[in-house]
Amino acid sequence: MAMALVFSIGLHWALLQSVAWTTMLAGNLRSGSLIQALDRTFDSRHTCSLCQAIAKGRQAEKKSDLSTFDTRLEFVSTGVCFVFAPPSDFCEFPLGHNLASGLTRQPPSPPPRPLAA
Repeated sequence: MAMALVFSIGLHWALLQSVAWTTMLAGNLRSGSLIQALDRTFDSRHTCSLCQAIAKGRQAEKKSDLSTFDTRLEFVSTGVCFVFAPPSDFCEFPLGHNLASGLTRQPPSPPPRPLAA
């Protein structure tokens, strides 16, 4: 599952690119200073064969991804009209009616006394 996630987000290209840059940097350090090696590694003029293969692979993957989205979805309107109607047993109370007032009771008078007293 982890590998499927890695390939789905394109992390494999980043890993391959890191390997290519590390290899290029190591090779460039043999022939010059660190500054020159970094400059030569990360400028786009001196790409290695692995970097070129990675770029081709990314382009091929992008083209195959885009070709899947070429189909267009067309939604046909059928002219359906929605009508909201109340249920058949619906009744509306008048504004002055308070349903909760019928549920209240007065406390018993005199108040009940505890049995243990």
